Amino acid sequence: MEARPAAGWLTAPGRRRRATPLITLQGMRLNAPLTEEKLYQLASQIKILLMDVDGVLTDGRLYLLPAPDGSMVETKGFDSQDGIALRWLEWYKIASGVISGRNSPATTERARQVGMRWVIQGHIEKIPILEKILAEAQTDPQHIAYIGDDLTDVVIMRRVGLAFATANAREEVKRSAMAITDAAGGSGAVREVIELLMKAQGHWEELLKKYEVTA
Repeated sequence: MEARPAAGWLTAPGRRRRATPLITLQGMRLNAPLTEEKLYQLASQIKILLMDVDGVLTDGRLYLLPAPDGSMVETKGFDSQDGIALRWLEWYKIASGVISGRNSPATTERARQVGMRWVIQGHIEKIPILEKILAEAQTDPQHIAYIGDDLTDVVIMRRVGLAFATANAREEVKRSAMAITDAAGGSGAVREVIELLMKAQGHWEELLKKYEVTA
């Protein structure tokens, strides 16, 4: 994912507005009635980031590779820039997790690498999973953000404080989201959302200083 320019625009249907300095997300689209100000207000309250896997953490492609015994092993590819951003969440005490309908050892390992708290796979019915996470975290829905791309994600998106669809999401899912990322799943969509959270919660300048990056 290419570095974004220092100045940019947040866009909502039918209008263009200058973003707040140092809090710019070029290309992210907002669904009415969400405004930039409200987006950052909601993002500042997020304590948990949940997401689907295929089409969000990955580009949705599944790779079947032959094993020595002749069987087929399923794997998938993940974005390295998403990965470092997920570690930022851990640094700043924002929990993360995945809810996926597919069981995948690759997902389990990737979640371990980036410090995810919840790795829930093999479940298409996602509402009970969300309720379980809320109970375990002892938090309210407004403190949860979710990133989805397909129809099975909409039920969660309607029940959390901040809902994102990836650029590659189904159109029905985009209409159900509060905001749509500029990047596609597996190509920086998760990074885009996490950068928003870091900026809204006042961590972005500290991260830039850590990496000796000039704002």
